[in-house]
Amino acid sequence: MPFGTSTYILAPLRHGGYYPRMSRTARAAVGGLCYHVLNRGNDRRTVFHKPADYDAFLRAARHACDKVPMRVLAWCLMPNHFHLVLWPQGDLDLSRWMHRLTNTHVRRYQRHYAGSGHVWQGRFKAFPIEQDEHLFAVLRYVERNALRAGLVARAEDWPYSSLYPAGAVPPLILDPGPVARPAGWVDLVNTAASPAEEAAVRECLRRGRPYGGPAWTAETAARLGLAASLRPRGRPRKARPADPPSLF
Repeated sequence: MPFGTSTYILAPLRHGGYYPRMSRTARAAVGGLCYHVLNRGNDRRTVFHKPADYDAFLRAARHACDKVPMRVLAWCLMPNHFHLVLWPQGDLDLSRWMHRLTNTHVRRYQRHYAGSGHVWQGRFKAFPIEQDEHLFAVLRYVERNALRAGLVARAEDWPYSSLYPAGAVPPLILDPGPVARPAGWVDLVNTAASPAEEAAVRECLRRGRPYGGPAWTAETAARLGLAASLRPRGRPRKARPADPPSLF
């Protein structure tokens, strides 16, 4: 079924994971586009309590890649949330891959901590990215996350990020992506982005808005049924009635 007419979301399972189902809400994930994906712990609670928790999530991601091939461009795990930059090959691959990742991770988490209920706060958030300098901005935003939060002195010091120097067996195989990163990438990540650039990325996360140049954003929003994400929030202000003509 083509995207733009029918879309998919992730609906909760009883054990706190998610499965794809049909929805009226726009939730398109077309193959060939890059996506920034985020989710937070339920009620913003800590999910990664110790190194083994981070490792378990990365193992679940690697297992998901074995079942649903996924090109991973960047990632950063923070104590109560995660960021991923993914480049799915086929339509619905993003939802299928995230379904396997979250379900595997949630089952392990609940077994380990003898808990129940939701681990993550609802469905993940994702937005498509234009494959140019906008992709670089998102990659830098993701890999800079721990530095921005004040957890490390330099971004590459955070061990749960794709910028961290990997050993002989990296936790996830990184795909170089559709556009080669510029020279001096690590130093670029450690250089603060402009407030406007970071605000634009956050707004796209909040609203699921495509991130790119004006023409690409409008075209992609129309293609994926995301036109509402481009409109201002809230009801339009009612026009004030004109004053009657003065008689004096």
